Amino acid sequence: MNGNTDYGSRITDHSAVPVLAIDGPSGSGKGTVGLLLAARLGWHFLDSGALYRALGYAAHRAHIALNDAAVLAGLAREMDIRFLLQDGASVKVLLDGAEVGEVLRTEESGKYASQVASILEVRRELLQKQRDFRRLPGLVADGRDMGTVVFPDASLKIFLTASPELRAERRYKQLKEKGFDANLPRLLGEIRERDARDSARAASPLKPAADAQILDTSALSISEVVDRIYSVLAARLSQ
Repeated sequence: MNGNTDYGSRITDHSAVPVLAIDGPSGSGKGTVGLLLAARLGWHFLDSGALYRALGYAAHRAHIALNDAAVLAGLAREMDIRFLLQDGASVKVLLDGAEVGEVLRTEESGKYASQVASILEVRRELLQKQRDFRRLPGLVADGRDMGTVVFPDASLKIFLTASPELRAERRYKQLKEKGFDANLPRLLGEIRERDARDSARAASPLKPAADAQILDTSALSISEVVDRIYSVLAARLSQ
């Protein structure tokens, strides 16, 4: 890791536990793909974005300023978040024992997450928390720095991408299907703003790992993306 992404946390030696790291911008499909692969593989699942969303949501609920690094770091340290895979490749997200999956999917929670994720102290506190999800038989981890920072020794690193317009359309359909109000032009603007913010931040900027396989999902179905990644992973693990 380079100087601006090494948070000084210890790396527990879990090298015997395989990790599939899936990174990419908002709306690239990494969450859905990651869940389906975790279910197919029978592995644990980490939605790293949900950690930041949960922190932002908890801070907002407690009227904590989203730029108060010290207080947010303490909140991140104490936060208990769990991902319980359900039948049908869905996941139940528990924050301090309460289910928060739906509220974390809102655009407001996404904005909170992007703000707190830019704070170095927050990322330092959440780094080991993310690494602790690495347990046998394996882990599928999706996010924005899984392959570059959190699991630099991952068995396979995938970076999913698609145009901002297509990602906004996907997000719009997803929100409407869940009964949320959504505005496509506003979503597109927010995705472009978040892309710029995530790519430009000093702490763990959004970028593919040097050894990541980049996969454009624009013309692929979810099942096609899952099958491709599964095949590459199977080949990698059999070596």
